[in-house]
Amino acid sequence: MERTAEQVVCERVFEDAATPETVWGLLADPAKIVRWMGVNAELDARPGGAFRIEVLPGSVASGEVVELDPPRRLVLSWGWEPGADGPNPVPPGSSTVEFELVPTAAGTTLRFTHRGLPDAAAAERHAHGWDHYLDRLTVAAPGGNPGSDPWLNNKQ
Repeated sequence: MERTAEQVVCERVFEDAATPETVWGLLADPAKIVRWMGVNAELDARPGGAFRIEVLPGSVASGEVVELDPPRRLVLSWGWEPGADGPNPVPPGSSTVEFELVPTAAGTTLRFTHRGLPDAAAAERHAHGWDHYLDRLTVAAPGGNPGSDPWLNNKQ
């Protein structure tokens, strides 16, 4: 987590044995997204297209596609729809999630950045969630089965 004058940022870098094309499918195809994150996903894979992911029952992230460069870069506006959790410090479209895929001899380097979070507490909560889900992505990408999401029964 890094704090700048304008925003709080969550950054992660993962190495994966899968090709960028395979990882891309898991980021941009709704049927494949739910293999590693969420119970339902919709994504209109074009600039300006809407996306919506029910990450956990009653916890829905939504926004739109900001940038799309298959299989290299996907940028989404990001935030949470109103729910039962009380006030929402990160409403839909208020932050930005970037996935950058770089081919390597061993597969893919995934550079992940979540920008525009309102404060350190929101960044910490999002970092916790992204660590969980990006770990599941790195299992799914080379063909592994991340299994049932343990958070579905125990909301984190």
